[in-house]
Amino acid sequence: MPLRAKISNPAWMTGTRMYSAPAQILLEPQPDDEADDVIFTNNHGVRSIELNRPKKLNSLNGSMARKIIPRLQEWTKSELAGVVVMKGAGRAFCAGGDVAALAKWNRTGAEGQQKSADYFGLEYKLDHLIATYTKPYVAFMDGITMGGGVGLSIHAPFRIATENTVFAMPETTIGFFPDVGASFFLPRMDGQLGTYLALTSEQLRGVDAFYHGVATHFIHSSSLASLESRLAELQFPDYMDLKERHKIINSTIEEFSTGLPADKPAISGDLRTTIDKVFSPEQPDMNAILTALETVKSDSGSSEPLKKWAERTIDTIQTRSPISVAVTLHQMRVGGSWSIAETFQREYDIAAHFMAHPDFVEGVTARLIERKKERPSWQPNTLEDVRPADVARFFEGRSHLPLTSSANYKEYPHAWIGLPREEEILQLSTGISREDVVGKLLEKYEGKQGVREKVAEVLDRAGR
Repeated sequence: MPLRAKISNPAWMTGTRMYSAPAQILLEPQPDDEADDVIFTNNHGVRSIELNRPKKLNSLNGSMARKIIPRLQEWTKSELAGVVVMKGAGRAFCAGGDVAALAKWNRTGAEGQQKSADYFGLEYKLDHLIATYTKPYVAFMDGITMGGGVGLSIHAPFRIATENTVFAMPETTIGFFPDVGASFFLPRMDGQLGTYLALTSEQLRGVDAFYHGVATHFIHSSSLASLESRLAELQFPDYMDLKERHKIINSTIEEFSTGLPADKPAISGDLRTTIDKVFSPEQPDMNAILTALETVKSDSGSSEPLKKWAERTIDTIQTRSPISVAVTLHQMRVGGSWSIAETFQREYDIAAHFMAHPDFVEGVTARLIERKKERPSWQPNTLEDVRPADVARFFEGRSHLPLTSSANYKEYPHAWIGLPREEEILQLSTGISREDVVGKLLEKYEGKQGVREKVAEVLDRAGR
């Protein structure tokens, strides 16, 4: 079916809605705004933002974004605001965006589809603001952290996982694509983990989010309140730059680290090696990936757990929207070269195209509203029916979504706060003992919890 998204003349360019100024967002109250869906609190130097829709698992909507953006902008100018904390009420940090409302709009035709696209434009402006924020920003990823919740956390310098964290990007399940800056952060994960997570919606639970770099720290959820109080006590001299402030906050969070519940992530060893091979950029398309999975499944040299994993992964991919899966694979292949600003601008274009595609309404209705167990009626229905031109259409054109600032970068400026990357571990291990590798990295990362465990897993897998 041809795409009908009218992104050549979007509302934020015409000035008819909330995006009339390229340098700032004109955030006007809307009829669907809820009074207490976000709670803002001042506690000495901490400014906290609590997402407050616990019955909806804190799903992000336009009302919440319209409140958060101007408050974040206000705090950048305040000398009293030292640290921003983002958290969620109840058992979720944020389970995603309120996509049921978008699907309802899309059913009304082109005008409703543009309204949905406008929502994504607003959400991506918020995500870009967080990604380039000039004050220390700490996200408590306590509980379900998916979709829109990932956008509120993954680009922050401090991302705290707990035993309750459940991270996933489940968009291909509902006929969409991993957005909120996934084009930037997933391709930059170690190996091919990002591509695997994008295509399968596999979850990372608890400490695994920390080991794989989704989170920068792991602490027990019972310590979060004490940590927030401790952060409120911090005072930064006016002359101290952001990097120095981050260093102090990093040390403060580490004070609450009381050990890790596992010495390696669930995705490790042979499984991790197989994922890197199966989802390698050398695989030209989804059919090649499925063929590689079939090989693992039938290979007499594969262990039984690997064979079962391959079979399960094949079944998972084949239940997803074929156009979503194909678009997502291409997104993972090209997104690694995009800057952070380009990421959100290009994702806006892709999202607008999906709002005009039938699979989004079909997926949201089947999976989230009616909760059907059978496979949705996707269009096209199989990966074999997806043509390269169908995928290319999602990446055509540039609408130049205006962002909240001109700030931009190609690599996260705060990446050092998390665990060392695999590439760094392997490069350092050449010609020196494992204990020397651990010693050097513990010194560089100031004794950070998890360094020893990650080095052991990476070097075990590499046979060093």
